[in-house]
Amino acid sequence: MKQAKSTSASKAKPRAAKSKSTRKKAPSVDNPGKVLKRSRYSKAETYAIFQRFHADNPEPEGELDYVNAYTLLVAVVLSAQATDVGVNRATRHLFEIADTPQKMVALGEDKVREEIRTIGLFKTKAKNVILLSEQLIRDHGGEVPENREALEKLPGVGRKTANVVLNIFFGHPTIAVDTHLFRLGNRIGIAPGKTPLDVEKAMEKAVPTEFSLHAHHWLILHGRYICKARKPECRRCVIYDLCKSPEKEKFDAVPEIAVRTRAQIERESTK
Repeated sequence: MKQAKSTSASKAKPRAAKSKSTRKKAPSVDNPGKVLKRSRYSKAETYAIFQRFHADNPEPEGELDYVNAYTLLVAVVLSAQATDVGVNRATRHLFEIADTPQKMVALGEDKVREEIRTIGLFKTKAKNVILLSEQLIRDHGGEVPENREALEKLPGVGRKTANVVLNIFFGHPTIAVDTHLFRLGNRIGIAPGKTPLDVEKAMEKAVPTEFSLHAHHWLILHGRYICKARKPECRRCVIYDLCKSPEKEKFDAVPEIAVRTRAQIERESTK
């Protein structure tokens, strides 16, 4: 005769209570989450957002140090999965001794590897720097081409790197989608997309023409320093009252920086 199961054993184990403090993960290239089908903003609202960015920082600049198109290209290649500060530290001496493809090739892979050893993936990056330098000499007379397709054929250069070089050095209104810009496009819903290319295309359509040159700088800086992955610093947000992100922190009053920048725009519009 089978023994009856004990009452305690037959009871289902209680489910662990969900933590109220659990924060929704910020969208990332590897985990974009549920992606909107379209922007949360009208054309007028999008214009107002970029108007704020412009008023707050009229001439934004990239944070990588460089002396010419070639050193900018190398710096951007080295910046993959590394901080701009770390890259600048590593390239300070490198660019003093090798600021052209010819000098870099003469330096050699071993020496380049030694110069950039503090950067992540430095072995692969050193190899790519030498290979792209050789290709620039062979195919482009040692000059950096002002063409995305040609740039993307260089070792270690992808679409984002090409867009950065085209924008910063050649003044093309390209959108370089890094991890910060990808997160921002989806989090605030201004240019949603499942892939960096989706976000890039959506952003190109969304950004007003007069702001297109500096758009990617404003968004990258905003994502890097204000709308951070772990916790957005909404009290420092210049577009706080325009933002429609469900993650936006609720305050009793609009942060001072947003109020001040809005007032600045209103004053300038009445001149």
